[in-house]
Amino acid sequence: MIPLLANSLWLAASLPEHRRFHRATHRVAQQQEAILLQILRQNAETEFGHQHSFASIRSISQFQRQVPIRDYDDHLPWINRIAEGSPNILTSEPIRLFEPTSGSSGLSGPTKLIPYTASLQQEFQRAIQPWIADLFLHQPAIMGGQAYWSISPATNQTRRTSGGIPIGFENDTAYVGGFQQRLVQSVMAVPSALRLETESGEFQYKTLLHLVNARNLRLISIWNPTFLTVLLDRLPAFAGRICHGLATGEFGLPNPSRAREVQQALRASSPQKQYAQLWPNLKLISCWQDANSVGPAAQLQSLFPQAQVQGKGLIATEAFVSLPLTARDGSALAIRSHFFEFLPESSGDSLLAHQLERGARYTVVVTTGGGLYRYALGDQIEVTGRLGQCPLLRFLGRQNHVSDWFGEKLNEAHVARALQEVFQSLGISPIFAMLACDTNPPPAYVLHIESNAPEEALTRAAATIESKLRENFHYNYARQLGQLTPLRAQRIQNAAQTYIAEALRNGQKLGGIKFPSLHRNSGWSNVFSQLPVQVSSRDEAPSQVIPMLEIPSIQGQRPAPYQPGAKPQERSRTTPEG
Repeated sequence: MIPLLANSLWLAASLPEHRRFHRATHRVAQQQEAILLQILRQNAETEFGHQHSFASIRSISQFQRQVPIRDYDDHLPWINRIAEGSPNILTSEPIRLFEPTSGSSGLSGPTKLIPYTASLQQEFQRAIQPWIADLFLHQPAIMGGQAYWSISPATNQTRRTSGGIPIGFENDTAYVGGFQQRLVQSVMAVPSALRLETESGEFQYKTLLHLVNARNLRLISIWNPTFLTVLLDRLPAFAGRICHGLATGEFGLPNPSRAREVQQALRASSPQKQYAQLWPNLKLISCWQDANSVGPAAQLQSLFPQAQVQGKGLIATEAFVSLPLTARDGSALAIRSHFFEFLPESSGDSLLAHQLERGARYTVVVTTGGGLYRYALGDQIEVTGRLGQCPLLRFLGRQNHVSDWFGEKLNEAHVARALQEVFQSLGISPIFAMLACDTNPPPAYVLHIESNAPEEALTRAAATIESKLRENFHYNYARQLGQLTPLRAQRIQNAAQTYIAEALRNGQKLGGIKFPSLHRNSGWSNVFSQLPVQVSSRDEAPSQVIPMLEIPSIQGQRPAPYQPGAKPQERSRTTPEG
């Protein structure tokens, strides 16, 4: 009853914004202009507002003439002063915190700090609420059970700027904000306090223990789909300890009957059958589903046939760009959240939301209540349709994410499109695929791919991708000069685990690690040639072995601790492709 009550209250709180959003889809131009003028009025007396004469701006065209398009580095002088403690620089509101992000720009690149105000959090809520209302209205069964919202362990040691401003949200439910955040936390299958666990093996064990204890799990909300598959890959190794923890009540009341259910489920012949028995009521998994997440999301769907995998749309640390809606081809632009502009794929002036054409590609420029004005996100989108006047979007990749070792100037959006077209034409569904330059002589770009496709198919894929890359003048010129040799493929295993381990070593946040189609760093051939770093945890069972435990009913006594030497039950684990 607690999940149903909490989710019903959340739905009731979200319905007014749901109605406002759908009304706004019939007057997009007016809605967008109103949002912009409100942001400008609110921040007219800031230092940035004075420099750009916000008080005199009465129209979108005037705003575009007086404020140039900028990227993060252009905003950085103002952001640095805010971090040092100076008020009233970009926003009249105080900065509540800085949220760190590095996007897909590279593991070792500098971290960007994005300022968050109360207004920016409200803008995020104006996109979250229509999504939640749409979800609950179309799938009311979700409301009757628990949810898992992505939790990342704390990794940053320095939690405040030199001016004393906090760095980072405590957990992903903070995006929801207000009393609704407390509603979300009341139905969480995994408690948010788990973020304080910094040892990766213990974090995985405790997360899995809480998840398998949640038989009535209905919703999973994560970012990267591989975050969940990598976590579940650890389930066999932790099986014995998990069953013992459930039986003895390691993090709650003893639940020996659930321990027996879990033990029985883990003896099933495939991961799909195991997960169906563990979470029979799971209805929806929300995760990235576009660009380089297409393959991992499809793999996740194959592992959970009882649930729907729904793409999150395009959500950046800086802005909530689009939200998913049921039975729509693409996600809807968050027209009530921020002011948006779009740069055409070919050169030209920026366009507004109501001016976009179906099938065309654009890069996103955003103005927010967090103090980013005409901020070039660098995300490229394609318009897939409309909801009223509101464009529906699909994320394609990072337009300003460029790899340039020899003048080849490859950008991720071009590479992502090439990979998607080639894999689709050859019937390849990779678990992981990423291009990166191997600068060791002879230098070449390498397709690092994890797939069960035959060698001949990978060879054809590499040759076809190479031909598509040569459509880029700069890449073709580097090839003609002999600065680059032809692209080659490297078949790899445990790619996600290896990539995540490398990302964590470079200080990235676990839940937000993205797998780019194109990486700007070299050296990945060596990284993927090495065995992935295995997380460690005490009392692990041997991998691929499910121990058979005697789990008596609780009658004032605790079962004997799990012994690694207990008789094991062998089982097979098959891949989604068999």
